[in-house]
Amino acid sequence: MKKAILATKVGMTQIFNEDGVLTPVTVLQVKTVDNDGYDAVQVGFGEKKERVTTKDVSGKKVIRNPHGAGKAEVGHFKKAGTTPKKFVREFRLENVADYNAGDEIKADIFAEGDKIDVTAKSKGKGYAGGIKRFGMKSGPSAHGSKYHRHAGSNGSATTPGRVFKGKKMPGHMGNVRVTVQNLEIVKIDVENNVILVKGAVPGPKKSLVMIKETVKTGK
Repeated sequence: MKKAILATKVGMTQIFNEDGVLTPVTVLQVKTVDNDGYDAVQVGFGEKKERVTTKDVSGKKVIRNPHGAGKAEVGHFKKAGTTPKKFVREFRLENVADYNAGDEIKADIFAEGDKIDVTAKSKGKGYAGGIKRFGMKSGPSAHGSKYHRHAGSNGSATTPGRVFKGKKMPGHMGNVRVTVQNLEIVKIDVENNVILVKGAVPGPKKSLVMIKETVKTGK
């Protein structure tokens, strides 16, 4: 993988029936094998107010950034020469040497016709039954029927006498990490930093999406 970017989902267009994804991101740190044990590019996306960003203040606890900052966030962003960012992610790229801290990655990193993988959190649907969550078939709807939308049998009887792990049952639906592979970029709007993707991408509007060069090739 040589190309990746963070973006915000704008929504579906009615004219072209394609998703608009707004870019750009800033390179915060370039990690190398010599210094960190592996090659990666750490990028930040979305503005964040400095007053709500963790600082290295004497006598106060500093919250470590779970996405790899490893120290007070304010100092980390200043070292990269940029303002605090709302989202920080790492991408393990083959061409790490091509990036420098403070570089801005824009939509033109990709080209029309490129195949990409898009990762985001799916829309949360709350608690849902088996029919909505997994598409199970409903029971008889005639008068007198006592079985309509129940999930059915949960397993066998005496042996093994338990519900198998992974059994499809009612529960929380959505709000999970989803990756849609092998999507096609149909247009790059360099002026407005917008990527138009053929098909649907996961997540609600204004949600964070990760766009990476596809790891698979398909027809």
